Amino acid sequence: MRRLFPLLTIVLASEFVFTACHKNRTPLPPLPQTPEAAAPAPPGPPVCKLTAEPAAIDQGNSVTLSWTSQNTTDVNIDPSLGKQLTEGSTTASPSESTTYVLSATGPGGSATCTARVTVNAAATPPTPSVSEENIEGAATAVASQLQDIFFDYDSADLRPDSEQTLKTDAGILKAHPGVPISIEGNCDQRGSEEYNLGLGQRRANAARDYLVNLGVPANGITTISYGRDRLVCTESSEDCWQRNRRDHFMLKPGS
Repeated sequence: MRRLFPLLTIVLASEFVFTACHKNRTPLPPLPQTPEAAAPAPPGPPVCKLTAEPAAIDQGNSVTLSWTSQNTTDVNIDPSLGKQLTEGSTTASPSESTTYVLSATGPGGSATCTARVTVNAAATPPTPSVSEENIEGAATAVASQLQDIFFDYDSADLRPDSEQTLKTDAGILKAHPGVPISIEGNCDQRGSEEYNLGLGQRRANAARDYLVNLGVPANGITTISYGRDRLVCTESSEDCWQRNRRDHFMLKPGS
């Protein structure tokens, strides 16, 4: 019995110490929780704006195109301007009215925007008609440039030199469309008046037909014969006679 008492005392003391230690233990604080990083928002769709200044130009002038964009990685402008920065400006010289189209692409998709440029055609100055021209001025500008042609004795056939002159005259007349002319057939002083009137008419008709074949409008040409009534030389010599055997070109009377 004496031996059990000290053992019991030791057991009770150990239990008291264990219980006391267990009751006084302070719990450890919880570990801090690290919040998860928020996922990045997806990119929005591309947005663009394209302007033209001025919106209307005359043919041959230039226009300035300006643009901005958001959420884009590539910008292309048609027609002809191709790939561009996502924001900027450039000049263009369209020859006709044009709608420029900007195409913007990015991670969020694609978008387009446009700008219209109106091109006004160059004004063509009106060509004055003959009725608007001063008659005296027309006679000076056109008729004075036309050269007479000459014929052999008693002939209405065109000589090679006369054909060459008529080609030059045709070029002048075609450069002044609508200018009416009169071809005057003339003869030298030999022969009867009646015969020379007929010969002068055949000479004027020969020149008219040749000009028409070269492209001069027939409705702008009249013919008349003066026979031997309008001599430029009155001497009795071959040189003088040759000068009288001619077709002379004048602005049509009454034009």
